[in-house]
Amino acid sequence: MAGPGARLLAFFTSLIALRFGGADKGSDIQGFTPFRFSVEPVDTLAVRGLPAVLNCSADSDAPVRVEWKKDGTFLNLVADDRKRQLADGSLLISTVVHSKHNKPDEGVYQCVATIDNLGTISSRTARLTVAGLPRFLSQPEGVSVRMGGTEMLSCEVTEELVPFSRWERDGRAVELEVRVIRLPSGALVISNASQTDAGLYRCTIDGLGPAKSTEEAELQVSADSGVEEKLETLQGPVAVGKVVGESVLLPCVMKGYPVPVIRWTFNDRPIDEGHERFAVIGGGSLQIANLTEEDAGVYVCQADSGNMTSEIQAELTVHVPPRFLTRPSNTYAQESMDIIFECDVTGSPPPTVKWMKDGDTVIPSDYFRIVKQHNLQVLGLVKSDEGFYQCLAENDAGNVQASAQLIILDLDVALPSPVPSLTDATTDHVASSPAERSGPAPSAPRDVVASLVSTRFIKLTWRLPAEPHGDNITYSVFYSLDGTNRERVENTSGPGEMQVTIQSLAPDTKYTFRVVASNSNGPGESSAPLTVATQLEVQVPGPAPNLQVVSVGAASVALSWERPISGNGDIQTFRLFYSEKGQDSEQDMDVTGLSYTMTGLKKFTEYSFRVVAYNKHGPGVSTEDVTVRTLSDVPSAPPQNLTLEVLNSTSIMVRWQPPPPGTLNGELTGYKLRYRKGLRRADAIEISTSQLFQLIDGLEKGKVYTVRVSAATINGTGPTTEWIAVETFENDLDESQVPGVPSSLHVRPLVNRIVVTWTPPENQDILVRGYKIGYGIGSPHAHTVTLDYKQRFYSIDNLDPSSHYVITLKAFNNMGEGIPIYNSATTRPQSDPIDPDIDFYELFNNPYTPAPDPTPMLPPVGVQATVLSHDTVKVSWADNSLAKNQKITDSRYYTIRWKTNIPANTKYKTANTTSLFHTVTALKPNTLYEFSVMVTKSRRSSTWSMTAHGTTFETIPSSAPKDVTVISKEGNPRIININWQPPTEANGKITGYIIYYSTDVNAEVHDWVVEPVVGNRLTHQIQGLTLDTAYYFKIQARNSKGMGPMSDAVQFRTPKAEPSDKMSNDQGLKRAACKSNTGSHKYKSSSKDLKPPDLWIHHERLELKPMDKSPDPNPVMTETPIPRTAQDPAVEPAHQRRVHEVEESVSTLASRRGARPKIMMPFDSQPPQPVISAHPIHSLDHLHHHHHHYHLPPRGYLHHQISLRAPATPNTYTDRFPSAESVRNQPPAPEPPVAPSQPITTAEVQKTEALIKEEDPPSINPPTAHVRPSHPLKSFAVPAVTVSAHNPPTYETALPSTPLLAQPASGVKTASIGTLNRARAPMAVTVPSAPDQSETSKMLDMTYETDELSEEMAHLEGLMKDLNAITTG
Repeated sequence: MAGPGARLLAFFTSLIALRFGGADKGSDIQGFTPFRFSVEPVDTLAVRGLPAVLNCSADSDAPVRVEWKKDGTFLNLVADDRKRQLADGSLLISTVVHSKHNKPDEGVYQCVATIDNLGTISSRTARLTVAGLPRFLSQPEGVSVRMGGTEMLSCEVTEELVPFSRWERDGRAVELEVRVIRLPSGALVISNASQTDAGLYRCTIDGLGPAKSTEEAELQVSADSGVEEKLETLQGPVAVGKVVGESVLLPCVMKGYPVPVIRWTFNDRPIDEGHERFAVIGGGSLQIANLTEEDAGVYVCQADSGNMTSEIQAELTVHVPPRFLTRPSNTYAQESMDIIFECDVTGSPPPTVKWMKDGDTVIPSDYFRIVKQHNLQVLGLVKSDEGFYQCLAENDAGNVQASAQLIILDLDVALPSPVPSLTDATTDHVASSPAERSGPAPSAPRDVVASLVSTRFIKLTWRLPAEPHGDNITYSVFYSLDGTNRERVENTSGPGEMQVTIQSLAPDTKYTFRVVASNSNGPGESSAPLTVATQLEVQVPGPAPNLQVVSVGAASVALSWERPISGNGDIQTFRLFYSEKGQDSEQDMDVTGLSYTMTGLKKFTEYSFRVVAYNKHGPGVSTEDVTVRTLSDVPSAPPQNLTLEVLNSTSIMVRWQPPPPGTLNGELTGYKLRYRKGLRRADAIEISTSQLFQLIDGLEKGKVYTVRVSAATINGTGPTTEWIAVETFENDLDESQVPGVPSSLHVRPLVNRIVVTWTPPENQDILVRGYKIGYGIGSPHAHTVTLDYKQRFYSIDNLDPSSHYVITLKAFNNMGEGIPIYNSATTRPQSDPIDPDIDFYELFNNPYTPAPDPTPMLPPVGVQATVLSHDTVKVSWADNSLAKNQKITDSRYYTIRWKTNIPANTKYKTANTTSLFHTVTALKPNTLYEFSVMVTKSRRSSTWSMTAHGTTFETIPSSAPKDVTVISKEGNPRIININWQPPTEANGKITGYIIYYSTDVNAEVHDWVVEPVVGNRLTHQIQGLTLDTAYYFKIQARNSKGMGPMSDAVQFRTPKAEPSDKMSNDQGLKRAACKSNTGSHKYKSSSKDLKPPDLWIHHERLELKPMDKSPDPNPVMTETPIPRTAQDPAVEPAHQRRVHEVEESVSTLASRRGARPKIMMPFDSQPPQPVISAHPIHSLDHLHHHHHHYHLPPRGYLHHQISLRAPATPNTYTDRFPSAESVRNQPPAPEPPVAPSQPITTAEVQKTEALIKEEDPPSINPPTAHVRPSHPLKSFAVPAVTVSAHNPPTYETALPSTPLLAQPASGVKTASIGTLNRARAPMAVTVPSAPDQSETSKMLDMTYETDELSEEMAHLEGLMKDLNAITTG
């Protein structure tokens, strides 16, 4: 008995375990998955030709899949044989590739880790920089230094090459120490010099392939002569930024005798050189180790040599990488709840924070909000919100990331406590533990009603459930916008409370509510949904009357207004909105009174102001915008780019450019120019002018003059430029005779141009005012170009390939033209590659070009391009032919040239200056420019310097997205697809778009609905629209700098009714009978599997979207002729024409073998459905495909009668529909020869009319559209097709043939018409596949008549222009 009893006891124990143990869902809560990066990539400097590794490793209990992004795009490692992923997830680049025009490996990399079916996290970003080609920006020069003195040897290299550079003396490496140091630029400083320092020095770059060295420069150490030497600054400190923990060297290299004493101050306090982190090395340079945030400030280097002092200051900026003070934490929640992920970061400069979910950026919206600066609030959770959320913080010093997991639990599962991320609205009530449940849950609350409805809140009340099953009943109200599935929840304030007020709703908006009661056993049944609409905003204040805005200063305005007449309650505050003219962003501030004086505005700038009153109900009606301009003031900046050019021994030409935009502060009245003789103060002569140039004559020969210029408004004169010096010639050049022959003329032929370079005449004492180039095929007299006397090269463009050109060059002056020099060249054949970019530096420095002057000018060195803004770059350089103080005392001037390589044939722009820098303005944003400089003195010019590059900063887009089209989604009229193209002037990388839509085109922007689009996608879907409603859409592009302008509003009206399944399934395919003089064919077909067609017109191209595929390999073609007008003797009476039903369908596009489809639309007296069919036109050059883009009109319909002779085949084309009733297998009826149709006159076309019925529900009488004649349609390409003389059949088409984009695959495709103004039934488009090779060969034997093709081409082109004008207008 013991055995059976034990078995019975075990059975009951198991049953109890199954009944009660498995019910505890609280013990089955999904745990958080550990998921983090153990190693993240860091910034890396790579070497060309060597491998590089970016480390990354992710840890988790689940399998992790690692991928890599470069510049925001996933890498395709399968297609890249140089990159592969290591086992731990790191990225290995086996061989780094880097050149001037190809930098495929440089960029920003990011590691992305994914756990399938769980989520994704992204690492911090890391920049891979490749060291450039070894090159020196300057060469060391031989110098002499006194015993105990200081000297500097220059070796200027780019920043990334400094770690690879080193110095050698007499072939041995120089040991760096406290006395001998290397500056950040690469220069070598030797202080307290001795005889052991003498020798030959050179700078070497090693580690980047073969070592490259500068020329050797000798350093001589001389004995102390005791002769006083003035104080000279060899290198002073410059502004620099470093990261906390790094070291910095602030150079201060001074030369003089007595040897100067160097002292440093920090923020006006002496630096304690005895501090362990501070050291003065190299005779005066300051080194600071292990930087802290407190080290940031202004450092001053003070030098005192006893008889002279010098002081140079520079600012040190210390960046602090982002650091988390609070990280987001893992969170449990339930649907409809609100949660907050916390993220608090610090750093310098203050970091920017963005949030990501599963690797995608979170765009703030109504349900995702950024609160308390950096925290992420998610409202109305849904199941799809589960995943990993990341907080990414970034500043100039680096970036960091932290992640947290969100798990959505079922409503019958108790939340673990505490749940710190839940907001107050959702923490009042959480489900009880399953272990505490001992009975049934309540039934649904009864009689849920909206007892109070306002514009922004709704109060709900209800009665106790019929079956509460206990006491202490609490309630949760779930609500959502009507038509959405994202619910939010609001809990009652306490047990037994049976009412709740839902706040912060939108006026005139429908919301759906339901109430759930909960007892100790958990939540019960939900009440039936209740839909309530908030009221219109009618209780807000009216507009503030009599808004007055008056300018009271150059940067201030005074505003006043009166209290609104319809206040609708006490006014709590007034909000003042203002914006600068031309700016889309609006700023605002709260004002309590009825007047306000606004300061801090821009001078002489137009602003618009408006005022909105607020009461307890919210904002009222805005006033109309009032525009006012602030008062003018004197300019706040001097004119730019002042240049002086010596014309002869007694005159100087002065040129300049206006002050920078935004600094005039008023209407420019003119300029004031002051000049004086000599460099010291003297009586200056003032000249007033309104031009940007001024000739100063009557000067003395061989004298130095200084000039400066200032701009003036009616308020006075602004700041002046620096004094610029120039020296007049000792003697004028001879102009009593013509110039001599140019000393050389070289030509370089390309495909479509010839590059000409030359050197001036040998005798440079004769004045040359310019050059003339003559050129032509076989004769140089066909074309003549006149050039400036400073020019040494010219590109003759737009030439014919493989042609022999004769070229002549001659110099001229006021006495006449000199003796010409001749050369000739033959341009390359067309088959040669496209003309490369010409490097004029190499051309001009051709080793075979003789130098007329034994001592040519040296080109400027150390050219640097410093980007100042989105359209301004400052170019600076040094001149080795000047003294070391780099002061210009002679008549030399510099020519700066610049261009961008996009497009490739961009021409150089040039400017002249007499200083060692030039500010280039009016550049394009986010564009890479190259700059080079040459120097000219008297009649001698140097070659162009080495090139410096600079990319202008990004700025907000200056144009709106274009080609905005709206298309209704097939089968669901409440959903639309909106498509667009990027703005023409993006001014940076587009990071997203904002779609605004509204039913009121005149509504304020803040009242439009906003839909964000992430990244560079060009299409978006909007759901939940109302039927038979006109919507207006605008799109705004954004980049890293902000939002651009909005596009013009595009109107779209949704259809009137939902599509009927029965209608879509039972509707037959309607076909027009193909009638001729001798016979007709009937086509029948039905298929319930084919979907209605959809003609999608987008961005000037017709695109067919695949919707269905047919297995039938034999396409069917249907002819759909238009009946002729009454004037045509061949026309049939209307009652004799038979119209056959054809199912709405689209056949496949013609094969790429050369079939060119043509569009035809049948027009009958009562056509039941618009149909477009297509037939191929076969071209002899069928291997070439011409793609054309065009629009169909959104409202007007097309109608034309055009006779086109088309090819015929022995077999009849049949439609591609799998139907038993298809006539595909029926033999075609023989057709006797038909005489060519008579051409149709303009009068006949104008009398043609068509009525096209729009599709409506069967119970409604469908409206008709009366179509007037429009312009004829003209084809872009007429194929050269032949038609045999014995069989010239005639096809009459509703639309002339227009080539479509051929597709390689067959099948059924549909497209939809974007209806911007009214809904319209879709049009069927039948585009057959190309026939097989045998049929094609037969068609190629036929020809078209030239007159008919020309007539058709004229008709087609005219109508295409009309269509484009309609759709783009």
